[in-house]
Formats: sequence, structure tokens, C-alpha cells
Amino acid sequence: MTSITQHKINILFFAFLLFVLSFHRQALAQNLFKAREIYTVYPKDHGGALVNPDMGWTMHFYSNVLAHYGSKLEAWDTLDDFPGVSTVYLRVPWVAVQPEEGRYTWEILDTPAQRWTDKGKKVAIRITATENWMTQATPQYVFDAGAKKYQAYDYFEPDYSDPVFLEKVDEFVRVMAERYDGNPNIAFVDIGHFGMWGEGHTVITSPVHGKTWDIETQKKIIDIYCKHFKKTRLCISDDFVGDSEPGSRFAISDYAFSRGVTMRDDSILVQKAPKHWFHSEMAQLFWPTMPVILEHEHYNGAKKRGCWDKDLLLQSIEEYHASYMSIHSWPRVLLEENRDVIDKINRRMGYRIHAQSIAYQKSIQKNESFLVQWNWQNVGVAPCYPGGYPCFTLKDDQGGIVSVMVEAGFNVKSMPPAEAGKAPVSKVTSEFIVAKQMDDPKGPFFRSCKPGVYDVYISVGQLDGTPVLELPYHNDDGKKRYKIGTITLTE
Repeated sequence: MTSITQHKINILFFAFLLFVLSFHRQALAQNLFKAREIYTVYPKDHGGALVNPDMGWTMHFYSNVLAHYGSKLEAWDTLDDFPGVSTVYLRVPWVAVQPEEGRYTWEILDTPAQRWTDKGKKVAIRITATENWMTQATPQYVFDAGAKKYQAYDYFEPDYSDPVFLEKVDEFVRVMAERYDGNPNIAFVDIGHFGMWGEGHTVITSPVHGKTWDIETQKKIIDIYCKHFKKTRLCISDDFVGDSEPGSRFAISDYAFSRGVTMRDDSILVQKAPKHWFHSEMAQLFWPTMPVILEHEHYNGAKKRGCWDKDLLLQSIEEYHASYMSIHSWPRVLLEENRDVIDKINRRMGYRIHAQSIAYQKSIQKNESFLVQWNWQNVGVAPCYPGGYPCFTLKDDQGGIVSVMVEAGFNVKSMPPAEAGKAPVSKVTSEFIVAKQMDDPKGPFFRSCKPGVYDVYISVGQLDGTPVLELPYHNDDGKKRYKIGTITLTE
């Protein structure tokens, strides 16, 4: 018998052994459950919005024009009444942040950002090089240094392929990354130094001055951002491929994906159906591994042209498997006139981790194993990109944490999304021990595990038991742990 054949036999035997052990564990669990009093909980989804990492509504505090749409908000107002808001979006022209070479006005970003991060929310940023509402969005010092520019109507567009322009963009992005890359408060940064409004297209300008830029220029802009932003998530507009070019795969979007850059769609509902959007097929490459961001057209403009459609807005979440949706409007106007569809979107957008059922023994003994059987689902449209591990926590009647037990063998990131009502169930069996006997049974940890009745909480988060994800339940402790019942601990 050859060594290769023997190796294959060993692999097959090992796989069979794992199957037998797994089956044996499940059978053992069922026998133990039959022999002891079991309590089964069926947590009820409250149907409300969740604020979690890598998902939510993004409020356009600055939408190119600095007065849109945060100018009507007081300094204390972070839209706490708008369900599901997770991120403040700051999209500003380059000249507003760097009016002169070597001089930066970061406070235009940091001031509104701090209002939101103080509430535990995130920030997203885009810096643009061309705007149609101002003479030039690129600082004058760039052109004084020799970079070319072209006039389109009454504003100027830089030559994106000009080496001087690229050099100045590189230096600015380097400084910006030193300030923001890896900052846990930053949800994502747009690659925005190319095209009108930083959207990656030149359909408005190119026909006027007769200059176009090839894919190599677009790649250079992407490469600059990827060189300096190594930790924070980057994204590009779908319009890098063209503002109205339908299709699923394009060379530039494939290139962005290969660099670990995700996509956003700027903007859906600009036109009526069947041209309500063009790139839901493109999103299929991105959403399995990275969150997809949607930006709808300016709300008032979409309404005036008859393009606003609540059903299509909800449909876009499903087709794109979207994790983010914009508030591209005066926020409370959008909320007041669209609360019904906003609530529907919040029940599907991003991921939504739900425990279909949890079964555990009502009475357990110290130093002896007990079982928890919980069935988990992701009832959202996207994967849970940050991931997390289920945790079973016991608390005393004063709210003190007595025991923290984490199921390290199951990451909720592994659960796929599905159509509404069709989410598959992940059945997980956990074996835990409270106060396993050690050398010093009189130590402070073991004294807290005295016999008695304790409250049971579930959560999803880090391997050390720190809760991270908001779950769709009431009766929480303010720290993303959710009470499901009680348990009796005996000697």
C-alpha cells in the first residue's frame, strides 16, 4: 500500500471519527435534556431599528453644499428620534478642508463628528475635487503649482491625470490618513477625488471641454487612497464605471474589489423605473464580504421629478443586500413623510441576529457541565461582517455579574442572509460549567458563585464576553445583554 493511499485512508477515518463524535455529543445532549428540567425561551423580535457596526442610516450633514443638510440642526441634535441612524456623513470640497498648502481646517469635519461620536455613533467622509455649485473645489495652490484645469460652464475641473494634481492629492490623502486611518469612530471613507461631486463620473463635464480620463487614471486615484488608508474601510461610487452603464462586472469596479474597496451607489431613484438604478448586479460581487452603501437622490428633487417611490426604496435594500442607506434630505422631512417604509427598511437592512429559541436546564450544579441549545438566525439582508460569539451570563439580584460563558465555537458571521421569512437556522449546542473547581475554591470568583437563583442574560460579542451587537429584544441591561429567565445554582 502506498503512503498516499494510506494518507487518504487516514483522512477518511479521521472524518468518520469526527462525525461519530459529533453525533455522540448531540445524542448525549438530547439524553441529558430528557433527564433534567428544561426551560425553553422563544425571544420575540420587537421589530424596531438596531444600531450596530457596519450598518445603518447615514445622515448627510454636509452634502457638497455645506448648508445641506445639517444646517438646521442644533449642536446637541444628533437625530436620536430617527430610528436606525448610525453614521454622520461629511461630504465636502477639498478647498474647504485645505484652503492653502500646508493649512488645514479639520474642525469643519471634527466638530460635527464629535457630536455624533459622543453618542456612540460613527463618521463617514468624502473629499471632492469638482463641484458645480462653486468655481473650483480643488484648492488654487494645486493649479499654482502647475496642475492643469479645464472650464466646464462656470466652474473648473482639474485634469485628474496631471502628475502635479496626483502629487498634491497624494500628499493631502497622506495627511488625512495620519489623522483618521484606523480611528474606530470612522465607519468608511469614500475615494472622492475623481469626478463630479467625487462620484467617479465626468458625464457632466467631459462633453463641455472635450477631455476624458481612462481607467489608468482612476486606478491611480484608488491606489493613492489604498496606499495611505490601510485600516479604515474604503469605498468607491458605482459611477466610476459610468453614471448609467448597466451591468454586473466592470474592469474598474473589479479592480477596486481586488484592492479591498467596497461600493456605494450614488444615486438611486434619480430617474423613474425602469431606470431607477443600474448597479444592483454589480453589488453581488461586494456584499458577501463587504457592506454595500446606498445613497438615494436628494429627496426633494426626486419628488419633484416624480422619481420617489417607497416600494422601490425598500426593494433596493433587498436587491443590493445593502447595509447602509442615506438620509439625503432635511432629515425630519424624510422621516415624517416616509416613516412607514423607514420602519420596514430597518427590519431588513444590514444584518439582524435573532435567537429563534434557547433551551437550558433550569437547575445546574457548580463544577458540573450543563447544556444550552440555541437556534440562531440572521434575518437581515447582509452578513454580520464584524461577527460575534453568543454569551450566556448569570447575574445576581443586584445586577452583579456572577458567571460569563462564551460559545467560542460559533461565530454569527458564518450565518448567511436570506429572503424575508426564509432565514436558515443554525443549531448550536454549548457545554458550560459554572465555578469549575480549582486550587482556591474560596477565592473571590468562587464566593460569588454561591447557591441561589440567578438571572440569565444572552448577548453576542467578543470572545471575552463583552457584548457588541444590539439584538432585537427588550428587557436589556443597558449594555446589550438581554434577560431571558432565571436559573438555579446548587452545590
